Amino acid sequence: MRTQVCVIGAGPAGLTLAHLLHRQGIECVVIEAQSQAHIESRVRAGVLEQPTVDLLTEIGLADRLRREGMLHHGINLRFDGATHRIDFAELTGGQAITVYAQQELVKDLIASLAPPILFEVDSVRVDDTRVSFVHEGVERTVDCDFVAGCDGFHGVSRASIPTGALSAYERVYPCAWLGILARTKPAAEELIYARHPDGFALHSMRGPTVTRQYLQVPPDTSLTDWPDDRIWAALSRRLGEPGLEQGEIFDRGVTALRSFVVEPMRHGSLFLVGDSAHIVPATGAKGLNLAVADAVALSYGLGAHYAGTPDELAKYSARCLRRVWQVQHFSWWMTALLHNLTGTDAFDERLRHAELDRVVAAPSAARNLAENYVGLPFAVGWSWR
Repeated sequence: MRTQVCVIGAGPAGLTLAHLLHRQGIECVVIEAQSQAHIESRVRAGVLEQPTVDLLTEIGLADRLRREGMLHHGINLRFDGATHRIDFAELTGGQAITVYAQQELVKDLIASLAPPILFEVDSVRVDDTRVSFVHEGVERTVDCDFVAGCDGFHGVSRASIPTGALSAYERVYPCAWLGILARTKPAAEELIYARHPDGFALHSMRGPTVTRQYLQVPPDTSLTDWPDDRIWAALSRRLGEPGLEQGEIFDRGVTALRSFVVEPMRHGSLFLVGDSAHIVPATGAKGLNLAVADAVALSYGLGAHYAGTPDELAKYSARCLRRVWQVQHFSWWMTALLHNLTGTDAFDERLRHAELDRVVAAPSAARNLAENYVGLPFAVGWSWR
């Protein structure tokens, strides 16, 4: 096969990139290790920032999102037994977030994608501008101008780069999230972020009859130690929400919290996009949106390259990393603010309490949270298309 860009990975980053390349007349092919059914059902993120929604709307991929997504103009912070609402609309000039499950977005992106997707590929190897793999039992090769590594933290793209070519920055947090999906009505109209002496809790939703909820737990937590009764009791205690309903828990898992960045996000003709280049703790709801922002930046650079302005493509890594580190800072700040972290003392706890007081009392502090949460502007626009 011969194409201009080979996209490795059919998550939000790879699929968005493929759409944006196609809109510019740039040929690409997408390869994915998992089956279509798997990637359309795996539970991941659920919060879309304003810039992400605006992009999807402009390129014609937001019809179902607009119908079924849940528009939120704020979030609730709960601590010391009181709930405080952060009003995004007031603080950001009308911006909002949309709660829409990642697997639903992936379905939308796949259903309308023109470039081909090869699912269930195996033994992927990246050798400069040649990508080899096995598909349906047959060894295949794609020769291309550029490779977009959108295959996540554990993918082959970053692993194919020679040792020493990248600098890695990492922080592993001393806690994890126990997440559940439950058949219950949401206890509130907007997300609840709760800081409690027992640990952090988050109440979110995936629709009018399904909730997504999280509890801070130790990183070595086993699911067998958390039967349903214990989960509901901990959520009730930490959230302090009288409207919290109990119901069938039909999905659960433990997710570690970590921050990770590699620099640069390019090696030769290989570009790293999304989780293959960076991981953020889930507290700020940034992972999917950061991946989309990378895809926008890379599509801009590739479009400029094929239009005769190669210097724009050379700016890809620097453009992305400025935004990546801003998002990392916000996610780190939210995590430190709301979690009980080992290694801290009573003085640290009082500082966190003072910061929470400032966020809910000082308009400038609340605005900083709101502007970061609804989403920073992309490094480049997309109206140039």
